[in-house]
Amino acid sequence: MEFPLKTIFNDAREVRDFLASLRAKGRKLVTTNGCFDILHAGHVQYLADAKRLGDILVVGVNSDSSVGKLKGPGRPIQNETDRVVLIGSLRTVDAAFIFFEDDPRAFLEILRPDIHVKGGDYSRNIPERETVERHGGRIEIVPFITGHSTTTIIEKILRSRRD
Repeated sequence: MEFPLKTIFNDAREVRDFLASLRAKGRKLVTTNGCFDILHAGHVQYLADAKRLGDILVVGVNSDSSVGKLKGPGRPIQNETDRVVLIGSLRTVDAAFIFFEDDPRAFLEILRPDIHVKGGDYSRNIPERETVERHGGRIEIVPFITGHSTTTIIEKILRSRRD
């Protein structure tokens, strides 16, 4: 697929190849992933916090099928292409791509980040920990901003329609 921004890639291998010269210069790679179904201030703060941990921020955006499995019926609200375009357009994001697996371990195996970031609603005991640490990286948890979630926004919209 052809994307409108130079920060959006078809897969993790394209990202790896794009970043090869930067990694060779010792730039610190930070990765994260998520659904990013309705982009909100909590997402923007989360990605800014992640970017501050290194030099390059790469974001894996969950595919539509994986969002449906994670979030349930009616999700995602926006399709995967729209979501990756929004994430890839943010100033803090150096590269974004859609991943189709149920968790990020496959793309982490390819990218081998120095730091993999998760939000405060996670603990350091996540499935991707072993993959990241095996390649010399570490897991960082950044604070979750209370009251800023896609689920909260959807609930507010639904309440307002009932009123």
